[in-house]
Amino acid sequence: QLISKLMQPKRILEIGTYTGYSAICLAQGLSENGILHTIDNNVEQESITREFIQKANLEDNIKLHLGNAADIIPTILTKDEEWDLVFIDADKSNYSLYYDLVFDKVRKGGIIIADNVLWSGKVLKDPKELKKNDKDTPALLDYNLKNYQDKRTFNMLLPLRDGLMMAIKE
Repeated sequence: QLISKLMQPKRILEIGTYTGYSAICLAQGLSENGILHTIDNNVEQESITREFIQKANLEDNIKLHLGNAADIIPTILTKDEEWDLVFIDADKSNYSLYYDLVFDKVRKGGIIIADNVLWSGKVLKDPKELKKNDKDTPALLDYNLKNYQDKRTFNMLLPLRDGLMMAIKE
């Protein structure tokens, strides 16, 4: 919420809605007539999410999209629009894909934030110690490395809670 209030973005994209808590927080920093698009594939959460958005009196500012984020992301903005702020907090194995899908539509000076990049400290473990069926930890390691190596951004990993990777597009 603080970052959104400081930026006063006109357009925010959130990938991963769940109950709408972060969408509500981010939307509270929108500029006048700003819009936040949020995507989630869990249709069972829809009524709960919409109820919280309505209670926050933000139904005019938050547009909920249900379905596969990789399919929805390219359809949201018109040709001339750009994202001011993108918040990624969905399926961890697709963080890099989402980053690639949104990057060209983020304005210069815009911010991409990814949540849970420390993954309860698992990203610090020796890869040999990870469970064989753990696809999220290696994907988050790849995402963190991708950010670190991306010369088009200034980035910082904030070790708050479960880790926030912030990348400012230069």
